[in-house]
Amino acid sequence: MTHPPALAAKNLFKVFGRAPQAAVDRLRSGARRDEIADHGTAAVVDASFEVQPGEIFVIMGLSGSGKSTIIRMLNGLHEATAGTVEVQGDALTGVGAARLRTLRRERLAMVFQHFALLPHRTVAANVAYPLELRGVGKAERLAKAEEILALVGLEGWGEKLPSALSGGMQQRVGIARALAADTDILLMDEAFSALDPLIRREMQEQLLDLQRTLKKTIVFITHDLNEAMFLGDRIAVMRDGRIVQIGTPEDILTDPANDYVEQFVQDVDRARVLTAGNVMERPRPRVDASAGPRTALRQMRDAYMSAVYVTDRDRRPVGIITDRDAMKLVRAGESSLRSKLKPVPQSVREDEVLMNLFVPSVESPLPLAVLDAEGRLTGVIPRVTLLAALGPGPTSTEELTVLPQPLPSAEIDAVLEGTPVADAVGPDARESEAVR
Repeated sequence: MTHPPALAAKNLFKVFGRAPQAAVDRLRSGARRDEIADHGTAAVVDASFEVQPGEIFVIMGLSGSGKSTIIRMLNGLHEATAGTVEVQGDALTGVGAARLRTLRRERLAMVFQHFALLPHRTVAANVAYPLELRGVGKAERLAKAEEILALVGLEGWGEKLPSALSGGMQQRVGIARALAADTDILLMDEAFSALDPLIRREMQEQLLDLQRTLKKTIVFITHDLNEAMFLGDRIAVMRDGRIVQIGTPEDILTDPANDYVEQFVQDVDRARVLTAGNVMERPRPRVDASAGPRTALRQMRDAYMSAVYVTDRDRRPVGIITDRDAMKLVRAGESSLRSKLKPVPQSVREDEVLMNLFVPSVESPLPLAVLDAEGRLTGVIPRVTLLAALGPGPTSTEELTVLPQPLPSAEIDAVLEGTPVADAVGPDARESEAVR
């Protein structure tokens, strides 16, 4: 059974002015926004999108692009001139006032840019306000408020007035109040834009922490591209009332729909947007733990590598094996790799952003291992790939690794075939062996 989208907007128009419907008719006929000025101001033009349950959907654009008007249409603060909004499959547009109040109370909560706290009420009373509107008893709602305040890092602040809190703390109260409403959907209109940069970044990270626990559906409005890229599962980019592209942060960064979006993303901090999963390569070679040293040697020879990851049947890394250690096992007649396995030096999760990969990459003697949520090896990131993902950089022919040189292929072949090394390789290889 499929579930409806948490929110669905279909062909939304919002025109402010004396003849809004005439303006919509002209816009549908192909008129530009500036050509219908005699009828009114078109804030939103033919916007359609769906927001899936549990998704952070970011709507971004410059001032005047229509993003804040859209979010007010999603909760009925602005009535749509044309088009529809559905909440979890139920119509929000065109319903009566009582039905609209019910939908807001039960399914939608709003976090405002300027906190909108009640100054004469304590922090706990502000958080408990949605529960008060529902008729929840005082003791129960204040206990719930204290529980949620702890969740957002404000334990012990419940008896203070909002004026005693910093801007960042007041915004946490606003988020806590929205969470107290216990709706599935949160609408956040420029929620962090009034905060200074350090507090703003802290709030962004806390929102993601909360989302991992609560799994709400969030529509987040911002004019800041880096914020959109950091928070959004998907992003809708707006210009002049229209949505010009919807996609994942990677889609928008690497495949902009037009020149406007391309110029918009030029200065984005790619290291904070792209993840290990975005840039990783297939983990080749990779050896199963049940394989013997001869198999490992062949794979390293064919890939011209001096070491390889060893995984169990579920592709979880159990260690690494070097060509020299594998060769010792072959010479000793061993059939298992276990005795010579070394620990995996470094690994990262697929969702780790690139800015956190530089130190692990430098410290790893192999291309950096990338693991999924279950700890399975899903890819590797060579250092050259990491650098190339951040923009223009060294070419693939430049030396960018500190890997030891692999053993000569002839030497590996000799060991695999049981031929004495001195008879199978030339003086250059014997000299290399002497140096080692």
